[in-house]
Amino acid sequence: MSSSLESSNPTPRTRVVRLPQRGVYDRDAVNQILNEALLCHVGFVADAQPFVIPMSYGRDGDTLYIHGSPASRMLRHLEQGVPVCITVTLVDGLVLARAISNHSMNYRSVVILGTATLVDDPAEKLAALRAISEHIIPHRWDDSRQPNEKELKATSVLRLPINEFSAKVRVGPPMDEEEDYSFPTWAGVIPLEMTAGAAIPDGRCEQELPAYLKNYSRKKKS
Repeated sequence: MSSSLESSNPTPRTRVVRLPQRGVYDRDAVNQILNEALLCHVGFVADAQPFVIPMSYGRDGDTLYIHGSPASRMLRHLEQGVPVCITVTLVDGLVLARAISNHSMNYRSVVILGTATLVDDPAEKLAALRAISEHIIPHRWDDSRQPNEKELKATSVLRLPINEFSAKVRVGPPMDEEEDYSFPTWAGVIPLEMTAGAAIPDGRCEQELPAYLKNYSRKKKS
């Protein structure tokens, strides 16, 4: 599936209301955030109760895929076409202002609204699982044993078109009141980023560390 890079017209549900200047509706910018993050949070209502579940995901063009056990409460409801809200957040820094009320974070976040539907086609299901695997660790799918029929039956995959979405981004230094700039305390930004440590082999592993794991980083995903 190819991904269009045009800006989206926000809907009343996705338009950023608080601090609207931080709203981003460009599909390419949203895709970059989705590519870098590892987990999403899936919000839905089941049995008149709200739930928010953290999940891994994968993106193929303008489609987001999530997966799990068919026996899970979420999958039992979502496969019926229940509306969902999926969020992804990256924290890029702690913003320390002079006034406590002006402390903040630099962040990039995405909200996607829609209806997730069950993937029935075996070929699409396999491609979706590959997309999820490759999203987490590129090149790992071809370097691993492929799922067998029993494993595929024990896994449900849902698709969500990335049609109704928005991002919200904060960058830059603290924004203090003019009279606070003379207050004698340190102010600025403490950058944060996700970094991978050195790989630890399984005690029974006899293979050398593959090249795609030696410099693993979320930042290199584009």
